[in-house]
Amino acid sequence: MMEQTNQVLDEIETVTVGHYNQNAEEFWNGTKDHDVTQNYQAFLAPFPAGKKLDILDFGCGPGRDVSYFKSLGHRPVGLDGSEEFCKMARRHTSCVILHQKFLGLELPKQAFDGIFANASLFHVPSQELPRVLTDLYSALKSGGILFLSIPRGNEEGWSEQRYGHYMQIETCKLFLEKAGFAVLDHYYRPPGKPLHEQPWLAIVAQAAAVNKTLL
Repeated sequence: MMEQTNQVLDEIETVTVGHYNQNAEEFWNGTKDHDVTQNYQAFLAPFPAGKKLDILDFGCGPGRDVSYFKSLGHRPVGLDGSEEFCKMARRHTSCVILHQKFLGLELPKQAFDGIFANASLFHVPSQELPRVLTDLYSALKSGGILFLSIPRGNEEGWSEQRYGHYMQIETCKLFLEKAGFAVLDHYYRPPGKPLHEQPWLAIVAQAAAVNKTLL
């Protein structure tokens, strides 16, 4: 794909975020009861049982997953580019929710044990994905865990008012490894379906401790 200009990248993010701002309540009502237990379990599995974790929910939306992690006794922080989602997430969780665009992250270094990016990173254009993954890597403590789920595919572009970058495991693994992550596990969703009826790819990756630079 031809390299996108800064103006085009701004438009991609502005229009996509605008779609979520305009449809925030509808999105909440349509997703608040989704069963993502499989993703929660996969994300938390690498951590020692009983450990209280500092978690960044990247693309937290209205706060469903932040609320779940809080209920387990963890210390979740949400982040979303949609101002409406951030307001809703604060109201639903009473947790710290960061209003930051994905292409303009300002995250503390080595602050989180894990980053949960459920159905969010696919909105990052392929051109910018290496930089965003590097930002997330830097925000993780040594050996930290990144969970991500994205729609499977080989396409990139607009779906109505939302921009998406869909990948297969091989491509996604290359992006992750270049950013310093080692893929621990992957699977397809929803569970119990044949592969052609599993449109979502889920990946558990670890920030390779050998590459971490203590600040």
